[in-house]
Amino acid sequence: MKKCVVALGSKNPVKVYAVSRTMRLLCNPQVVAVDVSSGVNAQPCGLIETLLGALNRASQALASVDNAEYGVGIEAGIFLIDDLALDLQVAVIVDRNNRVSIGFSQAFMMPNEWVNELVRGVELAEIASKVLSRPNIGRRLGLIGYLTQGLVTRTMLSESALIMALIP
Repeated sequence: MKKCVVALGSKNPVKVYAVSRTMRLLCNPQVVAVDVSSGVNAQPCGLIETLLGALNRASQALASVDNAEYGVGIEAGIFLIDDLALDLQVAVIVDRNNRVSIGFSQAFMMPNEWVNELVRGVELAEIASKVLSRPNIGRRLGLIGYLTQGLVTRTMLSESALIMALIP
């Protein structure tokens, strides 16, 4: 399998691991994690804002790593359906030919008590860490890992979104 350099727009270890594993479907990846801005709110709200955050991360990562063939951005966000808040991850993969591919993870419902804070822009990880007494929950199993007792993890959601982005 050919080697490739993949620039990831995050240094979050969960995302680095997910990209390292998933991009193996395409190539033998060397993942270069770079700290870039999503250009959106710390807690993206809505599919468009979440998608834009992932696209910004992917594009900036690719521009930051000269020898990268691909740029990857992963953004977790909340979208609302009436008074329900759902969490999902969006993955965007860009390449040097300006091709863009998008994938989404499964979505899961947030506790109703958290919706007002989420809409005000408080980060989900901050709320979950405080309520569940789990510091840095977003850099480990994630909220989904805690809620499912490890059956589904944040890494799995990232991988799912990335696999969907690899389809075209």
